[in-house]
Amino acid sequence: MTETPEADIRRIYERWHATVLARDIDGLMALYAEDAILESPLVLAESGIDASGILTGKPAIRRFFDGALRKPGSALGRWYRTGTFFSDGRQITWEYPRATPEGDQVDLVEVMDLAAGLIAHHRVYWGWVGFRALTPSLNASAR
Repeated sequence: MTETPEADIRRIYERWHATVLARDIDGLMALYAEDAILESPLVLAESGIDASGILTGKPAIRRFFDGALRKPGSALGRWYRTGTFFSDGRQITWEYPRATPEGDQVDLVEVMDLAAGLIAHHRVYWGWVGFRALTPSLNASAR
């Protein structure tokens, strides 16, 4: 895997966050490779999406985000981040921390493998506040 230029890394970091906040599905999907993979417990929690928690390909990822971005936000979905991210030219990582200036939020860590200036593999790791928020949905989808 070749390294992604720093300008593309910063663009993905800034645009991913901005397009999610704006609920801009086309802008968001422009950041993903055609054969991208998305792994998240939220995929599992969304009934009718995929029981593995893993989506492969831009059409499946688009359907997931399209449904997720149509839902109204909650008080725990503040989308606060510190502005700090880490990258080695192949992968980018950042945190949506539990504690924010306005109170707690769902705590997530975003990890993205990059290829040719696009997101090739996106993994979302949930912290304890997020896990507690997901538990009712996970229990319902297990029935």
